Amino acid sequence: MLNAPDEHQEIRDAVRDLCRQFPDEYFRRIDEQRTYPEAFVDALIGAGWLSAMIPEEYGGSGLGLTAASVIMEEINRSGGNAGAVHGQMYNMGTLLRNGSRAQKEKYLPGIAAGRLRIQSMAVTEPTTGTDTTKIRTSAVKKDGRYRVNGQKVWISRVQHSDLMILLARTTPLAEVQRKSEGLSIFIVDLHDAIGNGLRVRPIANMVNHETNELFFDDLEVPEEQLIGEEGQGFRYLLDGLNAERALIAAECIGDGYWFIERATRYAKERIVFDRPIGQNQGVQFPIADALIEIEAANLMRFRACALFDALQPCGAEANMAKYLAAKASWEAANVCLQTHGGFGFANEYDIERKFRETRLYQVAPISTNLIYAYVAEHLLGLPRSF
Repeated sequence: MLNAPDEHQEIRDAVRDLCRQFPDEYFRRIDEQRTYPEAFVDALIGAGWLSAMIPEEYGGSGLGLTAASVIMEEINRSGGNAGAVHGQMYNMGTLLRNGSRAQKEKYLPGIAAGRLRIQSMAVTEPTTGTDTTKIRTSAVKKDGRYRVNGQKVWISRVQHSDLMILLARTTPLAEVQRKSEGLSIFIVDLHDAIGNGLRVRPIANMVNHETNELFFDDLEVPEEQLIGEEGQGFRYLLDGLNAERALIAAECIGDGYWFIERATRYAKERIVFDRPIGQNQGVQFPIADALIEIEAANLMRFRACALFDALQPCGAEANMAKYLAAKASWEAANVCLQTHGGFGFANEYDIERKFRETRLYQVAPISTNLIYAYVAEHLLGLPRSF
């Protein structure tokens, strides 16, 4: 909205051009049918946008998280839903930063070329939620392979991915000095796993977001699929989670701009009592407030991404960016719906679809209360509340 110089304008223009090939009607139909936007994803892959973070030596563009966040933002700002593809970006960070040379050579060229998708990350469990160190899924090593047993829930895009990042406990919680120790990360070939120790049960939900419950029953994972050192997986996971939160912030910012642009346009065009409703302060002030909040969140998003790209600690900034952007996009959604009145509930305006989609980020991938707890403990020095 602001007219400041944008070093990523070429990326924005190119992504917008691609998204114009998939108008509102496309995403509305995908949502109604509860299907996956396969054609859209194929177009993104074909244009190289989902391999943006892969180094050039492996066939990617060698861009950072900042550029990746701009790509995600523009998808949502164009009326799409980057939730169908964002896993490829943040899962990439775990493999890029902690994977072995052999693992990178094995997987990255295929991902860059579009032959492989790494869209899924399996961390959350039904009994532990965000208390990640208490997960019960175990991986026991024997004869050069790990046997995985346990259960995961709310694991997205499993049915539209070739590879999955899996967090499991390799040392029992009772045997470690710190509860964050003894967790390990694996890269799982889903084609080999499903039906051979891994069962997938889809979960119907409020938005068209393919998510599942996973059941592991002696799934065998070769030891060469272990990422980094055994027992250090929680530390590696943080790279992926910080990237995820910054990317989600960017998507929410894209949503926020979409809502603001739609509300502004309607407020100019809608005539009631012989005047545009946007002439009324009761209509224009909430839209102005929404823009202010989005612009502020945008600054924290870029701060978090810049720190991530510079290999600096960014946990606080990533959490705050996600909080601010999710809050701002939800407020913008409410303003947009209110501005449109009854028409906002009509499917053909796409507001109710985007309304549902952006509401998710008040809850996932981390809830607002957990961010408050993080800030209270790590920035304010208050006693840990859980």
